Amino acid sequence: MLDHVEQSLHVCVDRGTVIRKRRSVGMRTGRNTWVRAERRSFQRIAAQGGNGPETAAVLRGVVMPRWHSGLTWRDEHELVMWRADETDFVTGAPVGPAALLIEDPRLTNAWWAELNASLDALASQPTPRIATPDTESINQELVDATIRQVFLEVANLTVDEWASAHADLTWANVMGPQFCIIDWEDWGIAPRGLDAATLWGNALAIPALADRVWNERRRDLESRSGQLMALFACAKAPAHGSRLRPGCQDRPDRHGARGAAPSLTLRENRDKRSAAGGQMAESGIEIVRTARLPKGGHWDICPFLKK
Repeated sequence: MLDHVEQSLHVCVDRGTVIRKRRSVGMRTGRNTWVRAERRSFQRIAAQGGNGPETAAVLRGVVMPRWHSGLTWRDEHELVMWRADETDFVTGAPVGPAALLIEDPRLTNAWWAELNASLDALASQPTPRIATPDTESINQELVDATIRQVFLEVANLTVDEWASAHADLTWANVMGPQFCIIDWEDWGIAPRGLDAATLWGNALAIPALADRVWNERRRDLESRSGQLMALFACAKAPAHGSRLRPGCQDRPDRHGARGAAPSLTLRENRDKRSAAGGQMAESGIEIVRTARLPKGGHWDICPFLKK
């Protein structure tokens, strides 16, 4: 595969810089660019295409590596397509070595300002592409199925706002100390708040960081769709550990730390007042978001969703 990339893109890749992820491989080139190659099934290509980084290159006001060229070819032995994209080489390193953070990265105010500007600019630019978080095309049916795997009590899961999103905005796909968003293969239209909820959900092991994400992206996360995406992110938390259930007990994660995963509790709000700002919850159902902290405490923010 690397030989084919070198010959077709007319580059020399440094095999000593190869970084492998779940479904892709990236490496530095001799002309100080970065080449990322990914394989996708025919089914995924038919649903969305395989040119995410190329189509993202036209987005305005979003900090990302400059795209140079791309290459697509069919595998000779499997029913998959390969896609390689050459972009600028980005200095620095991903904020997190994996999607989930367990140590505070101590990001600067300038970093947060660029994150906000980029996500706002991205959301304002429509696209016919459908976002594919975790390789699945996101739609109302996926939202319903994912949330109801864990939170059966929530009756109305209708998403009322959709906007362009990166759709894989984990801490491994944002750079620091200089802000930049990488890996644009999954971007497209998604429920408002998906990116913010993804970042927030992967910060819950660090309460101060999760709090900062929520405060920075409050307008998204406290919209109806944003609250649904918070549920969506927490329902998918088992991807990082054991299966999540409301009221689950703390369990050590693979790093030995307790409380890395969030739990959500639904409770009947008999006085019909939300704990967040005294807002009225007409349904009498209040969704209490609880992050179990390593020291055994709880961090509660209590938005509600109308039943």
